[in-house]
Amino acid sequence: MTLKEKLLADMKEALRSKDSLRLNTIRSVIASIKNQEIDQRKEIQEDEVLTLITREVKKRKEAATLFEQGGRADLMEKEQQEHAILQAYLPEQVSEADLRTRIQQVIAETGVEEMKEFGKLMKILVPEFKGKADNGLIKTLASEYLK
Repeated sequence: MTLKEKLLADMKEALRSKDSLRLNTIRSVIASIKNQEIDQRKEIQEDEVLTLITREVKKRKEAATLFEQGGRADLMEKEQQEHAILQAYLPEQVSEADLRTRIQQVIAETGVEEMKEFGKLMKILVPEFKGKADNGLIKTLASEYLK
């Protein structure tokens, strides 16, 4: 079952169980998928759906932070719940320790030592951890090991 099919099945289940928060959250993601398919004029692939869900999760997280800063606990709670719903569709996140270990392995394998070769390192790491780790975290950790 593809991620898109799982979203559609879960949307139907949320509709049957009258879970409006879950239903609206999944509907917004499905709408984003359809909009992207219309823009590209083709059905999007599984990795593109994963990227889109990751983007939606990040939006919810940022919105929750902004609502917290603005003193809107009710809206912050809603965004956090939506974040949790969408997070369930993403692969399990890699721990920072595992990420550090893999970065060190790639540096040893490629011989990258300087910041000017940073792109080579990221070219290997980003596809490997797509959807499993935030690219910003990968960048931060990788730059710690380079001169």
